[in-house]
Amino acid sequence: MTTNNTYSKQEKLKSRKALEQLFAKGKSFSVFPIKVFYTVSDQLVGEVIDNPEIKINETGLVQAGVGVSSRIFKKAHDRNKVKRLLREVYRTQKQSLYISVASNQQQLNVFFLYIGKELPVFADLQIAMEKTLEKLIRKISEPTPNVQQL
Repeated sequence: MTTNNTYSKQEKLKSRKALEQLFAKGKSFSVFPIKVFYTVSDQLVGEVIDNPEIKINETGLVQAGVGVSSRIFKKAHDRNKVKRLLREVYRTQKQSLYISVASNQQQLNVFFLYIGKELPVFADLQIAMEKTLEKLIRKISEPTPNVQQL
């Protein structure tokens, strides 16, 4: 069985509304040199889990974006290089995240922000992304506390 390691248009977080909500109301954590902002919703668009003909990557369960600060990297070609590396390491390691989100019947918006001060090396960024995705899976899998109203 082959895995589909694409990063298609449906998987990209581009909506201005979704990005504003992500930064305003979302949760965040850091695994140096990556800071993660995320929001989780428990509603799915349709019954994508029960339909085996739909590939997990094409359902839009996870939408991801990447970014780099222009304060740290003044030159656009440096920022673009870091964003390309971030997208590549995410693309190659996202399968466990998709499986976790699909099994919990959730929808996830996530944004990876590079906060390091030096240009990253691919191997180091790969290790950091692996740790980041493991922590993200733990955080979205833990049950949310129910607020009881009196």
